[in-house]
Amino acid sequence: MADERPPHLGRLNRVWVKHPVYFITTCLALRRPLLADKRVADAFSQEWTAADHRHGWQIGRYVIMPDHVHFFAAPAENAKALEVFMARWKEWTAKAVCRALRVPAPLWQHRFFDHVLRSKGSYAEKWEYVRHNPVRAGLVMRPEDWPYAGHIHFDDPL
Repeated sequence: MADERPPHLGRLNRVWVKHPVYFITTCLALRRPLLADKRVADAFSQEWTAADHRHGWQIGRYVIMPDHVHFFAAPAENAKALEVFMARWKEWTAKAVCRALRVPAPLWQHRFFDHVLRSKGSYAEKWEYVRHNPVRAGLVMRPEDWPYAGHIHFDDPL
């Protein structure tokens, strides 16, 4: 099968990281501010905890913002493709959130952003950015005061 990437992204065929950790961001459709809710955090946590068994993905630190979520994820050797994992995670969290909050679908935007972390420094940089999101948004004074943050399987993967 021919490579379907645009020519300027051809170099991605040569990027290889032995034990990748992904920084993932995904947003709600229409950027509705629905996620800063304990029921949502519980649904996300439940699906992230199950991701290791269901999909071969372990979840690290996360921050749930009102209209988007950031988290770190690492695949096991037998993990399903990132796109498959994210599609299933979005499917099951959408069902739970729409039911709990009594909001109509669609919940998520179709796409998500992922970035492979290549060093301890890049992980630290992304984590500092993520953990300060609630402060920058004016939701809390200190990152540690935001109740919708934590980690599931690992804290510092690199």
